[in-house]
Amino acid sequence: MRVEEEIADVFIYLLRPADVLQVDLAAAVDSKLRKNAERYPVELARGRAVKYSELERGN
Repeated sequence: MRVEEEIADVFIYLLRPADVLQVDLAAAVDSKLRKNAERYPVELARGRAVKYSELERGN
């Protein structure tokens, strides 16, 4: 099966529970992207596959 079809299947299966649970997917994605940007600053995380607590911070 083509990748596009698989991605569409996942999206379709996601839409139903989001609808039933009244989750605003756009708002949820925006919120998650903002959290990830805080947890994984580009200057520390780019090219690294580590948990945010393992990133070296100057704090």
